[in-house]
Amino acid sequence: MSQFVDECQLNVKGGDGGAGCISFRREGPETMGGPNGGDGGNGGDIWLIADHNVASLLAFRDHPHRRAERGIHGKGKDQHGRRGESLEIKVPIGTKASDLYTGEVLAELNNQGDRWLAAAGGRGGRGNAKFLSNKRRAPSFAEQGEHGEERWLKLELRLMADVALVGFPNVGKSTLISVISAAKPKIANYPFTTLEPNLGVVRVDDTTEFVVADIPGLIEGASEGRGLGHQFLRHVERARVLCLMIDLAPVDGVWPNEQERILLQELGAYQPDLLERPRIVVGTKADMVQPGDLEVMEWEGDMVSAITGQGVNDLVGKMASLVHDARQATEYQDGVIVIRPEASGAIVERLDDNEFRLVGRDVERVVALNDVTTPEALAYIDHRLERLGVPKLLTKAGAKEGDVIWIGEFSFDYVPSV
Repeated sequence: MSQFVDECQLNVKGGDGGAGCISFRREGPETMGGPNGGDGGNGGDIWLIADHNVASLLAFRDHPHRRAERGIHGKGKDQHGRRGESLEIKVPIGTKASDLYTGEVLAELNNQGDRWLAAAGGRGGRGNAKFLSNKRRAPSFAEQGEHGEERWLKLELRLMADVALVGFPNVGKSTLISVISAAKPKIANYPFTTLEPNLGVVRVDDTTEFVVADIPGLIEGASEGRGLGHQFLRHVERARVLCLMIDLAPVDGVWPNEQERILLQELGAYQPDLLERPRIVVGTKADMVQPGDLEVMEWEGDMVSAITGQGVNDLVGKMASLVHDARQATEYQDGVIVIRPEASGAIVERLDDNEFRLVGRDVERVVALNDVTTPEALAYIDHRLERLGVPKLLTKAGAKEGDVIWIGEFSFDYVPSV
């Protein structure tokens, strides 16, 4: 079974907030003193963190659900609940997180230590002590904790390599990386031997080393998804240098110049700026061709043989030179993290001819009460909704008496203000 996973789904849920407490002081002869209910703790957040010690998304393939700890409920005597522990999820450098259903890119974690808030924990509810006022001397209600944010994510890994070996299947990429590095990929004499990328570290001297990625073989139409093309091409995106490997002894009869044309065509169709990357073009399997064959194929480029070692040192030297120049040009790649301001106040959405929904964190928090059936709690809701301008918004939206108004999971019949 493969131990490398470069695409997966992940379900994250922030911890629910703890509920506030309804409590009153009972000290000595004072059996019904003032309110002293504590607040509930906030739920834990879920963070994605890029870590160079994580190599793939294997940990999420069979276990896609992650939950942060919920907040503890408040208690009497003004005892506030403990907040839930946040959960930090380590992912490989180069991980892109998108919304599973819309495909919108939410974050790209390209550097060690990059972190993104994947799911926020719910806010803890306030205890009844927080609702004490001159008009409300004995509040008999408290807030529930908010539910933690939950979403499905699609995670995709794009390997970060200095050099990407690109070529047709069975062109000799795996053999070359096994010679120039300590990587030990699967090698066999048939197409599509490599079904997952292999990374190898090439060490030239004590101060010079770079990472080479053996990208699975591409075929014509790879940019359109043929032969798992999209999955393979994804790992070329972040390479600093491209090494196009051309088979000088092709078994399928595709001549070297045609191979190069097809590879460049597929790279450009997938992502046009790949054609602007520094690249090396080299013919492989030099030990299997004769000078006369090269004249027929009109091949005048560099050649290597991973079997005999011909041209390998020169190729490694060219890679090292291009990598050095590329590193100087782009030393640090910014990650992309989408930050959206929370909708404040209230927004009215029409659901049907006689049904509306109020959206917005402020207005949704208003109804996060333990018991919305008590007159005191309903009076507080009416007061807060009026302060937020909800009656005017509903009137402007065309709401009529008797229409159903939804706020979160709570609904009521609309009665216009007199």
